[in-house]
Amino acid sequence: MLLRFATAGSVDDGKSTLIGRLLYDRNLLLDDQLEALQRVGPLDLSLVTDGLRAEREQKITIDVAYRYFESGKRKFILADTPGHEQYTRNMITGASTAELVIVLVDARKGLTSQTRRHALLCALLGVPQVVLAVNKMDAVHYQESIFDDLCQQFLEFCSHLQIRNLISIPMSALRGDNVVDRSAAMPWYQGPTLMQHLQQVRVSGGLNVVDFRFAVQCVIRPHQDFRGLAGRVCSGRIRPGQAVTLHPSGSQTQVQSILGPDGRLQQAEAGDCVVITLAHEVEASRGTMLSRQANQPQLGTDLDVNLCWLGAPPLRLNTAYWLLHTTRRVRCQVEQVNYRIDVDSLHQQPATQLTLNEIGRVHLRTSEPIAFDPYSTNRATGAFVLVDVATHQSVAAGIIRGRATPTVNPRQVYYQAGSVTQAERQQRLGHQACVIWLTGLSASGKSTLAKALERTLFDLGCSTFYLDGDNLRHGLNRDLGFSAADRQENIRRVAEVAQLAYQHGQIVLCSFISPFAQERAMARQLIPDGHFFEIYLNCSLEECARRDPKGLYARALEGSISEFTGVSSPYEPPQNPELALPTDTLSPAEACQQVLNILRERQILPP
Repeated sequence: MLLRFATAGSVDDGKSTLIGRLLYDRNLLLDDQLEALQRVGPLDLSLVTDGLRAEREQKITIDVAYRYFESGKRKFILADTPGHEQYTRNMITGASTAELVIVLVDARKGLTSQTRRHALLCALLGVPQVVLAVNKMDAVHYQESIFDDLCQQFLEFCSHLQIRNLISIPMSALRGDNVVDRSAAMPWYQGPTLMQHLQQVRVSGGLNVVDFRFAVQCVIRPHQDFRGLAGRVCSGRIRPGQAVTLHPSGSQTQVQSILGPDGRLQQAEAGDCVVITLAHEVEASRGTMLSRQANQPQLGTDLDVNLCWLGAPPLRLNTAYWLLHTTRRVRCQVEQVNYRIDVDSLHQQPATQLTLNEIGRVHLRTSEPIAFDPYSTNRATGAFVLVDVATHQSVAAGIIRGRATPTVNPRQVYYQAGSVTQAERQQRLGHQACVIWLTGLSASGKSTLAKALERTLFDLGCSTFYLDGDNLRHGLNRDLGFSAADRQENIRRVAEVAQLAYQHGQIVLCSFISPFAQERAMARQLIPDGHFFEIYLNCSLEECARRDPKGLYARALEGSISEFTGVSSPYEPPQNPELALPTDTLSPAEACQQVLNILRERQILPP
């Protein structure tokens, strides 16, 4: 039987020493590990899991250290997580899959804010088992009263949390008291040692074996006669012949076969990585979730979530983020912060944003529906991560409580107010509205492609609205220079005008270098997902400089033009554009046709 467990608690409470002592007293350290520890001086068991140089130098844990070992009839995977507030994200990583967490408390210092924060995170993460390890009892002369006081404080704090199983153990990781062997120095304690508890505790308390959920990682098609969906069974189990539903499309079919590493399987269950073939050719791709037809997840775009903010910049309302949920990635934004939780008192405080390591409850809206279960019933499909669209850094970890009541965006009401709606305009024009954002270096062919698109769309009977960088610089934006702030303001104004035209049912063509990912993300968030097309004209700098229709590159290389994109100012290529066109080898007609193809695929153009 396998037990996944993790350590938690404030910095210097002895987490790494405890793990080192546990492995050392059970003779689970390899000879070369012991020799390496002895070479650096007196035996320091905290170094067993502290593998980074910075960890050894600073005597703190930074990264999550995993150890795999066996003892008796049980196998263990342990995660030694950092206690420093700066590395809370790493603690969440280690505890997110744990079935038991050991929360350490220094008997001399008592409960700290970080201790309470980790206990709160354990509750939010739904960890089934928690052990309060009151460490360094030797430093307080093994006094029972100190242990009792700390246990009472922790129990009072946890009485407001949904921690189901809690046990308290007094110990000294440095001396080995009550870690593996019972301590003669604390005869007043009659409970199990830590190792005894780990070996006998009930596991799989947090594993959902009822609700079948399968997250598709990729589609495997080695030849035209085989099409399989590769992925991991998040929860539940499935057999060939059973009826399934694909989300978010809602398509229904049956499982034809299940393939594992060694061939066909009669059943796949939670944790198995398999390939599933279906009886019918239904649409499926990365991010698709399979469930049984009689037991389906919830589907929605408005989510009520608990969020732990992990980014240095604070949470920004109505700002685009990537939401990573199982294998699915969609854009989202936080509509409202309902409250922030004070980690010391657990009181709910009014808030409009969350800063580093703060925990709160928010209303989150996704650009596309996602299939989910409340985290309380399914940890695998109720958890997610938020990623900054510009820096690609993880900025928050969240758990889904359920659906949220949709709210009306005042900004959209303002732009849509009037006697004629956007839907009516689109019906009259005969096509959908969208924004086509052409980005690339100067001379990469943006204006040429935009004009070709405009002519073709006009000939198809579409209503277009063309915005060009040079034209706006001579009019709306003539008061702006080329400083970083002015460039950002330039794109902001363009994006606002593009949204106005979009709201009036137009196909908006925007031709701008827009060198920075953050600026393009700002423009994208104003337009509903599926109606914003970022087209990257990927032309090499050498080819652009060779073309140089306005002589700008020559002047920039001479130094007469400062802050010129591609020469003296950077260009950040899009990481996930709707279309990337190699315009150094592609003709304008070919590039135009590729854009038209994707517009037809998204059903923007008239039938």
